[in-house]
Amino acid sequence: MTFCPTRTAQIDLDDAALLRYSRHVLLDEIGIEGQTALCNAHVLIIGAGGLGSPVALYLASAGIGTLTIVDDDAVDLTNLQRQIVHTENRVGQNKAQSAALTLQQLNSQIEVRPFAERASGERLLELVSAADVVVDCCDNFATRHTVNRACVVSKTPLVSGAAVRFDGQLSVFDSRIAGAPCYHCLFDEEGEANDGPCATFGVFAPLVGIIGAAQAAETLKVIMGMGETLIGRLQLFDARSSRWREMKYKQDPHCPVCGNVHAR
Repeated sequence: MTFCPTRTAQIDLDDAALLRYSRHVLLDEIGIEGQTALCNAHVLIIGAGGLGSPVALYLASAGIGTLTIVDDDAVDLTNLQRQIVHTENRVGQNKAQSAALTLQQLNSQIEVRPFAERASGERLLELVSAADVVVDCCDNFATRHTVNRACVVSKTPLVSGAAVRFDGQLSVFDSRIAGAPCYHCLFDEEGEANDGPCATFGVFAPLVGIIGAAQAAETLKVIMGMGETLIGRLQLFDARSSRWREMKYKQDPHCPVCGNVHAR
């Protein structure tokens, strides 16, 4: 098993942590070594909305040592239909800060770093480079491409998800692996892909939980080097029929984002 190299200070599991995460430790595929890797990992979550809520909750409960959450938006009453990390008394509060309050109450052993900003450029690259894994939980096409470029440059694994109406999708991108495709290989910026905002199209509340939980699972697997992640595979979920479909894809040799990444 190959573990993702962490960029935070190494810690060992004490008796309290061994008890808290005992249901993970009991799994042969995880054990003490895998849980230790999780507790030493640093994950960056872009967006604390519908997808970011279950992602953050599961990563915090699983013991990810450091969670950095970036979101410049404020909690709105219409968010509470699906954004389960927030509460009624936090309407009007920044989402990253609201999420941090919930996560620290859930797990006081981890560090949560909320950033009430829309990171871009060098600032985004700085945040991405400091993380072991980035989880893209944003709600727009342009930001996904911006985050993807930063992940390719820094060679940081990216777990991407999307959910709108009754349709969800997720995949994993890892530029550390030769020949692995990036988000741009799958969705060209000049293409017609457009998920659109939930305020315009609506979203089935449990859908973001399904996709977000799957994103959290892929994140844990990347960190621990466990199982088979969704690199080169796009999972598509239709909540109306409760059916999953899978599409395989490869790196575009002419991709302007990752085509020459392994030659750098």
